[in-house]
Amino acid sequence: MSTYMANKSTVERKWYILDAAGKPLGRVAAQAAVLLRGKHKPTFTPHVDCGDHVIIINCEKAVLTGKKSTQKYWYRHTGYIGHLKATRYDTLMATKPTKAMELAVKGMVPDNTIGRAALLRLRLFEGAEHIHAAQKPEVWDK
Repeated sequence: MSTYMANKSTVERKWYILDAAGKPLGRVAAQAAVLLRGKHKPTFTPHVDCGDHVIIINCEKAVLTGKKSTQKYWYRHTGYIGHLKATRYDTLMATKPTKAMELAVKGMVPDNTIGRAALLRLRLFEGAEHIHAAQKPEVWDK
């Protein structure tokens, strides 16, 4: 019996919608990472990019559990000496909720070419409306 190995030409990509309204940010991000990577498919092959396209709607309605909204920070550096910028997550969720979701998903995909290609298939929207209706996305609620 031989092991099935997917290759680039045999990968079929679907479109899925995840609704983040009222759900924890990390749970939605983890499910998006699984879909982007293709781990939900029986034909998953670790060295082949076999993931699907993911649309996350209602990013502004995602919740942070516990004290994460006041104790968790997003750090970025401008490139100048001493210019480390820190933003609390309650501010980040109020101003740029899609950035918070993007950072969460980015931390859950591999840091290689497959992970970078997977992040290109991620679409984030603050509200319930999205522009990808022509692709006929399926709602993922598992």
